[in-house]
Parts: sequence; C-alpha cells; structure tokens
Amino acid sequence: MAVLDEVRQAVVDGQPRVAVSKVTQALEEGIAPDVLLHEGLIAGMKEVGQLFEEGEVFVPEMLVAARAMNATMAILKPLLIEGEISSAGKVAIGTVQGDLHDIGKNLVLMMLEGSGYEVVDLGTDVPPERFVEAVHQGAQVVAMSALLTTTMTNMKLVVDAITQAGLRDKVRIIVGGAPITRSYAEEIGADGYSADASKAVRTVAELLTV
Repeated sequence: MAVLDEVRQAVVDGQPRVAVSKVTQALEEGIAPDVLLHEGLIAGMKEVGQLFEEGEVFVPEMLVAARAMNATMAILKPLLIEGEISSAGKVAIGTVQGDLHDIGKNLVLMMLEGSGYEVVDLGTDVPPERFVEAVHQGAQVVAMSALLTTTMTNMKLVVDAITQAGLRDKVRIIVGGAPITRSYAEEIGADGYSADASKAVRTVAELLTV
C-alpha cells in the first residue's frame, strides 16, 4: 500500500502536515486505524530509532519525527479507542524529585507513544509517592530520569517507596539520564537501564515480556 509507505516516510522525515494528510488519505482509502498505527507510524518510529542507533540521525531529528507521529494521533486515537485496540502496555514516566530537566524524558515519552504504549506523563520533580500512585493506577512500567548527580540518588527512594507499598512485584522499573549507568541501575534495584530513547523503548518491551 503506497500510502502506508508515505505515512511512514512522513514520520521519518519529521513532516507533521504531510503525515496528517497521508493518514487522512489512508483512512479515506479504507485502511484500518490499527494497520495505519503499526505499519505506518510505528514502522516510521522504529526506522528513526534504528537510524539514531547507527549515528545517521540525532536527537533533534528524533524529536521532529515523534512530533510528526503525534500530530496524527488526534485523528487516530478516537478511532483506535472505538475499535478497542489494546495498548502495548502502560508506562508512567517522570523526572525524579529535585530534577527539572525534561528533554530526555519527553523524547522517551514520544518514542513510547509512537510504539503503541499508553504513557502517563508525571512531569518533572516527581516525588516518590506519585510514582507509587501511578503503579496503584495500573502502570506496568515506571520510567525515571535524572540529569544531575545530586538528584539521581532520589531514584533509589522511588524504588524503596514502591517496595514498601508492597507493589514491587507488580511493576518493572527502568532508569536513565546522563549520569546513570547500568551498574547504578542494578545497585538501586531497578530492572532496566537505557542510555537513550531508542534503547528505552526496546528495554520496556523486553521487560514486559519477562
């Protein structure tokens, strides 16, 4: 289907107006919303993620691609809900208490949405109890980010709070951010670590299949 390739390419190229136009055209041609989502939008975001990992594109290109994908969701979301298309999983994401840096968090959020996940954006400077509340409300994955060495220690407070609430076996925890390492993630009891947005999506998928 040529129009599906055009939707995918509009996402890869970061062209929101073209993406919206092609999604509208595809719907008029009778292509199902879930097919559009998976074979057009998600396929495009996967391609961008692959290009990022190969060093062919960088964070700005990933952001514009995600924005192009998100521009189409105002059209698709009501149709997907109407058709009861289930999400790939529910993820709560936020920067930890004391940290106001959200560019990385927002990029991961858009990449996750582009991959079919239901994402709850807790925002920045999120206290441990907000993450706990998100798990109570059905989040299967908690994703935390920190950009500062002075705030990264608050990640352990979130893990401890979830454990103390008796919810640790009900949720997977992934961490990321400039100062975070895999060994630190293991040290604080997180389930996963990602150095960038593309790997974060893959890590979430892996955690949800364990």
